Amino acid sequence: MRPALLPPVFVAASLAVAACGESPPLRATLSVAATLAAGDTAGFARAVEPRALTFPRDHGPHPEYRHEWWYFTGNLERPGGGAAYGFQLTFFRSALRPGPTTVASAWATSQAYMGHFALTDVDGGGFRAFERFERGALGLAGATGGSEEGVRIWVGDWEAALVAADGPGGADGPGSAWRVRAEEDGVAVDLWLTPAKPVVLQGDRGLSRKGPEPGNASYYYSLTRLRARGTVRGDGREVPVHGTAWLDREWGTSALGAGLAGWDWFSLQLDSGAEVMVYRLRREDGGTDRFSAGTYVEPGGGVIRLGADDFALEETGSWDGPAGVRYPSGWRVRIPGVGLDLRVDPRVRAQELDLAFRYWEGSVAVEGTGPGGPVRGLGYVELTGYGDPG
Repeated sequence: MRPALLPPVFVAASLAVAACGESPPLRATLSVAATLAAGDTAGFARAVEPRALTFPRDHGPHPEYRHEWWYFTGNLERPGGGAAYGFQLTFFRSALRPGPTTVASAWATSQAYMGHFALTDVDGGGFRAFERFERGALGLAGATGGSEEGVRIWVGDWEAALVAADGPGGADGPGSAWRVRAEEDGVAVDLWLTPAKPVVLQGDRGLSRKGPEPGNASYYYSLTRLRARGTVRGDGREVPVHGTAWLDREWGTSALGAGLAGWDWFSLQLDSGAEVMVYRLRREDGGTDRFSAGTYVEPGGGVIRLGADDFALEETGSWDGPAGVRYPSGWRVRIPGVGLDLRVDPRVRAQELDLAFRYWEGSVAVEGTGPGGPVRGLGYVELTGYGDPG
């Protein structure tokens, strides 16, 4: 479960300003409710029923749907210790209208792109976050991928590409790995991410329902364990790192169901070799929506799908951001059906992205018990809809 795209009209206005060489003031100007407004879905494809997903083709774009995202997160460390980092690199695509543009101009496009890049310095307690908007024209931003072209997503020189790599490769075939790169204001990552497990189809064979209305859903899959290696620059020094990462992919058209305030999303990688993904859709009345869901991925790759009644989240602390927004900060995560009882804590409390919309997303540490006894791990948590502007 990941944030939907900015409303197309807002994105178009931002791109128009950016084309004039100006930087629009976009910090925390949107609420989750506004971001998820349904709008006009006419002319767009909708996620209505399960469909066969084919890889690597479906790693590429689906422009017939209104919105889409590629979401990389992970935890890294310097070999031998001495430095630890969390990173987020996200690419969002939003269709401004259904179908290709009919305007005869090299600047014209029906697609807008947004990127978010963040780096957490776990040992130093630092956090930096950046945002970019760009039009899908003139090579400024875009996404490719299909039977005859390689998978690549980019916003400026921020990029993720599925490329040939040394070694045994992963779920997409021998020698395949993701190369992800971003640099901004002295902060940079350059990583190779190799799938260690097959693709996990979320929901019903990849169809993730978010509400009761037909088409109120997305196509959603994850790569829950990517072996990471590369370099990080966070304090003026480039250091080699290794670790684990996660890729979430969603595309669709419709908004979430009515009456939702936001969500709490968890991706956890345990030292037992298992992974956990759960998201709680929070209702405006404070309750948990029945379309909350998740998965437990066994060490051997088996997948156990979870409904709203199969897991429980309990907040154990809170943190107040600079703008006065209070977030949960510490949780107990229980999945009784698989014998999992975990304590999840932020590795750095201040991991709030105060960008076009404000949300908390950051690196977390995990400790508790699993089916085979004590477990530890690392992961990422995302919190949206807290302190949204009116």
